[in-house]
Amino acid sequence: MAETAKEYDVVIIGGGPAGLAAGLYAARGRRRTVLLEKGVVGGQISLTDIVENYPGVPSVNGFDLAQTMLKQAESYGLESEYVPVSALERAGKRWRVRTGAGELLAKAVIVTTGADYNRLGVPGEERLTGRGVSYCATCDAAFFKGQEVAVVGGGDAALEEGLFTTRFAGKVTVIHRRDALRASRILQERAFANPKMHFLWNTVVEEVLGEEFVTGLRLRNVVTGAEDVMPVAAVFVFIGHHPNADFLRGLAAMDGGGHALVDDWMATDVPGLFAAGDVRQNSARQVASSVGDGVTAAIAADHYISASFPD
Repeated sequence: MAETAKEYDVVIIGGGPAGLAAGLYAARGRRRTVLLEKGVVGGQISLTDIVENYPGVPSVNGFDLAQTMLKQAESYGLESEYVPVSALERAGKRWRVRTGAGELLAKAVIVTTGADYNRLGVPGEERLTGRGVSYCATCDAAFFKGQEVAVVGGGDAALEEGLFTTRFAGKVTVIHRRDALRASRILQERAFANPKMHFLWNTVVEEVLGEEFVTGLRLRNVVTGAEDVMPVAAVFVFIGHHPNADFLRGLAAMDGGGHALVDDWMATDVPGLFAAGDVRQNSARQVASSVGDGVTAAIAADHYISASFPD
């Protein structure tokens, strides 16, 4: 006989800052709530050594911040399970969530699965992530005051974050695999006019060098094939990102990049389904903004349940 699916008011898929904030508000609102996470609670911040820009918390280890958020939410009754979600589908007015450990039924679902930054895929990158390899200059540039750093990419994000990094670093070299940038004209004008910004064309990173921390990059010119080593204290990678929302395809409206389309209350175009944080379109991709998204989604889900499932 098949096991009976567990029933919840709210199922949250994803344990990053948005999911943890949603879990706190939903559980504190006396909704039976479970958070499903396939990996490590905290998402991207669990890989961040120091978080300095979360309001009210001057400096904290990213993993520790995530664990504190989880414990706070669990103190109000949030349940958590470490399982992957394989499918999400309608079951009458409710939602059926299929996981590696069985099925759950929910009155509302909040998707907070985040997004993964595209990686270079070269030796040393993963090992030195959080130790000089970064995907967020807004988060980490201040750690490299007066030092030489590199930015990889040629789009708007690369130049925006590169310009931000010049507030701290002594020299910022933009490494781009082509001979022209893809960024908007106004950003290019600002970047070319900034005396701290330099450009290395037709070049790719072959390896991130360093033992405990980044000390340099091994580079290759894609035209000549020549290799060189550039000493840097950090490398900021901005070659795009991809939302973790494949299971939403065909279920809710999404943009061309695979982000969920939501309204101001984080509601998708499907009743009872919400999306918050980096998985949604136009996210600021910051801890603080993701937390705000999660709070908004939880409040909206509570209102939806009250209206759709009257006692």
